[in-house]
Order: sequence, then structure tokens, then C-alpha cells
Amino acid sequence: MQRKVVVITGASSGIGKALAEKFAEKGFNLVLAARRIDRLEALKEKLNKVDVLPVKTDVTSPEDCKNLIDQAVSKFGKIDVLINNAGISMRAIFEDVELDVLHRLMNVNYWGTVYCTKYALPHILKQKGSIVGVISTGGYIGLPGRTGYSASKFAVRGFLDTVRIEYLRSGLHVLVAAPGFTASEIRKTALVSDGREQGETPRNESRMMSAERCASIMYRAIKNRRRKMIISLWDGKVIVLMAKLWAWLVDQIIYQVFKNEPDSPLK
Repeated sequence: MQRKVVVITGASSGIGKALAEKFAEKGFNLVLAARRIDRLEALKEKLNKVDVLPVKTDVTSPEDCKNLIDQAVSKFGKIDVLINNAGISMRAIFEDVELDVLHRLMNVNYWGTVYCTKYALPHILKQKGSIVGVISTGGYIGLPGRTGYSASKFAVRGFLDTVRIEYLRSGLHVLVAAPGFTASEIRKTALVSDGREQGETPRNESRMMSAERCASIMYRAIKNRRRKMIISLWDGKVIVLMAKLWAWLVDQIIYQVFKNEPDSPLK
């Protein structure tokens, strides 16, 4: 039988890398996208039991996203699953942040999802396959000091929810997956007010869900064709439910949690 094909953006580290390993374990052929092609090549060598196509891709470029999909179809003839995982974060209050930082967040997190989905959609429709968007709890609740991040994740959720409804009768599966805090590089590469990378995470990564655990849960959700999934419990399902019932209380809790971070931008 012909192997299924998954395209994963942001596959060079964190959740994207863990997803690549999980789908390879399940026998999928892989198309891996990221800017760091050297990491993708190293991952290809590791996942040598399946066919892996690394493609250097900047998801803020429509041309790069089109090239990614074109190369995937040229090599494998189809796409069964697209996982829009590429993303960046930020850490600065809105008063201080430069507007370019907000544009960069939206370009990577939101427009990267739109571009890849636009070019992959005709091929995925043929397979009655899956389109996945990786957001976070910040796509349901505003996170202080992360205006651009939360805005972009809310936007991805709204975009993919609408795509799901538009193609409701087509057999297309759309999943919006929202991990809570997950151990990855995203906090190290988060942008501060002037656009520089933060460099060090303000949180204890060892206490977070592992990227591998997150990827395993997401794989099952894709396999079972779930439409929405908040992956974490206390920093995910519970806090989102509380926000529906006691929004004023959640505002206070979220503010205090982020204010207590080391070197918090909140005053």
C-alpha cells in the first residue's frame, strides 16, 4: 500500500520535530519544512525507515510555501495531512513593543498558516485528508505581554474554523490543536520589544509537557479526526472553561501568573 504523506512546518525543533518522529513511527512519508535546513537534513538521517523530503522554507514567503507544496506533490504525488506548526512568540507589553514585532508574529503564525493551507488545500481535498493548525491556550485567552502572539493564534483559530465550515460536505478534516506550556525552543526565540530574541526562557521547562507527549496526543487527534483539542489540563482545559464562567477571575489569575515570571514586562 502507498504510504500516506504528511507535511509539517516548523519541523526543525520542538513539537514539529516530535511530530515528524511520531508520524515516521506510524509509517508516513514526511515533507519537513523549516528555515534551518541543516537540522532537517539531520532529522532525515535519523528517520531513515521512511522517505523524508526536507525543504528549506520561510513560511512568511508565499513563494516558499508554494514551493514546499509543489515539491511535496512532485515527489509523492499527494498530500494526506498538512500540519501548520511553524510559530514564534514574544514577550513585551503593548506600550513598549515595536509594531514590526507584531507584524513578524502575524506573518509567521497566521499568514504562514494561510499560505500553506491555500496551496495544499486542492491536494488534501482529493485525499479527504487533514489540515491542522497548532495554536495554544493563547488562542482562547489573551496572554499579557504577548499581544501579537495571542492575536495571531486567535486568528489561526478563526481562519481554520471557517475553512472547516466552508468544506463541511467535502470530507475535509480540520483540527485546531491548542497545547498548553510545552517544553520547546519557542520561549528562547521569543521576540522582545525591539525584535531581538529573548535568549533564555523565563520558565522551568522541565515541569512542562514534553514535545513528544504533545505530538503523541496530536497524532491520535488527527487519526480520530477530532475538530478541536485543548491538550493540557490545568493550563489548558481548566483555564479555558473558567474563562467562560468567570472571565473576570481568569483575568486576575493570568495577570498574576505572568507578572510573577522572572524579569516580567508587566508593571
